[in-house]
Amino acid sequence: MTNYTLTVTCATARGIVAAIAGFLAQQGCNITDSSQFDDMETGRFFMRVSFASETGADLSHLNTEFAPIGAKMGMDFAFHDDAVRMKVILMVSRFGHCLNDLLYRWRIGALPIDIVAVISNHMDYQKVVVNHDIPFHCIPVTKENKPQAEARIMEVVEDTGAELIVLARYMQVLSDAMCQKMSGRIINIHHSFLPSFKGANPYKQAYERGVKLIGATSHYVTADLDEGPIIEQDIVRVTHAQSPSDYVSLGRDVESQVLARAIHAHIHRRVFLNGNKTVVFPASPGSYASERMG
Repeated sequence: MTNYTLTVTCATARGIVAAIAGFLAQQGCNITDSSQFDDMETGRFFMRVSFASETGADLSHLNTEFAPIGAKMGMDFAFHDDAVRMKVILMVSRFGHCLNDLLYRWRIGALPIDIVAVISNHMDYQKVVVNHDIPFHCIPVTKENKPQAEARIMEVVEDTGAELIVLARYMQVLSDAMCQKMSGRIINIHHSFLPSFKGANPYKQAYERGVKLIGATSHYVTADLDEGPIIEQDIVRVTHAQSPSDYVSLGRDVESQVLARAIHAHIHRRVFLNGNKTVVFPASPGSYASERMG
């Protein structure tokens, strides 16, 4: 049997779930997992269905047969083959904790993606990346060459067929044009001290203010810096007995875990954009352990 995932977004209406379930039953498909959400404020409906085809139906057949139902109900829908891994580009500057964490998860199979390239504006992690048999592209960025640098980045995206860009502590601000072109396909990670502690040494600033919680936020990148729709967040508690370096160490750990979980949710089609927010359906029991690996 082939396993598929169907994602649906549309205006809320009576009969959507029945139409989807009825269609899959008629096509000889068995539903293995289903999540849905009606946003009563926006009037939008979101659904994710995992199912197995017991008759050998392929994506082309499913898309063709479902199209009339989708058109009738105004659905934005897509069928996905669960066996096909998403092509991902990682981008990094000089903080390598998230990159190294993602490479490890990828290597042991806990993060089922195809890393088609790593892009950096520095050479620091070239050997690490090349040792994983992954193409490495160093694209320096300055105020003068920023448009050319982004054009080169987009060339790599197009040449590799990448479906997702992950900013694994890439410390360059992307242009509005690139954010719009890749809307919903760039994920970023940063500490959750914003907007309280901006600029250099945020962990030192937090230490001096005596904060008790350190957090991290992963979100989609938009033209509004660090304000895109949030995918995943987490926190870790600190005490007065810990030092600024302890804060940094704990911060790196929580950033790495939050970013990995955000990517995991995205590649399994569990994240739906809902205006300035997201709808994130919970992981099925079979994938939960790999998402929580720290």
